[in-house]
Amino acid sequence: MLKLQVTGKTILSSIRCRRKMSTCSSYTFGPYKIDPREVFYATPLSYAMVNLRPLLPGHVLVCPIRLVPRFTDLTADETSDLWLTAQKVGSKLETFHNASSLTLAIQDGPQAGQSVPHVHIHIMPRKGGDFEKNDEIYDALDEKEKELKQKLDLDIERVDRSIQEMADEASKYRSLFDC
Repeated sequence: MLKLQVTGKTILSSIRCRRKMSTCSSYTFGPYKIDPREVFYATPLSYAMVNLRPLLPGHVLVCPIRLVPRFTDLTADETSDLWLTAQKVGSKLETFHNASSLTLAIQDGPQAGQSVPHVHIHIMPRKGGDFEKNDEIYDALDEKEKELKQKLDLDIERVDRSIQEMADEASKYRSLFDC
């Protein structure tokens, strides 16, 4: 209950805090179906999911719900929502992982290292010393994307992390957005 004082009168108001979750029951990432248990935050235009092959604890992806291959193909509303979602998710994960910084990265197109043709922002909570040289994270990101592309192209089972591991992580992150 929230008590408000308005010109000498006390007004009681019941305020419920809700997670801003989309009603989307299925998600895709490029040509791949994403189990909804991997998604921990969603808006009507964007969603955040745990990463199959995280480089660091808290390495997640934020994607538009609509399948959009390139950043310039996003609508103005999708662009705004994607970055606002990344800001909110990044802030929560930075705190959750006791990090001091964030790396946000987009690989836009195959020559930029994009392995899945669907716009996505990598969000990685950062701590001092997590990479010997700070910018090595981009080389590591590029290498992971190449490995993932090879795996997905060969249609090999996901072996790096099980769906249960990813669902458990997503569940922890989902609770960050509950009030």
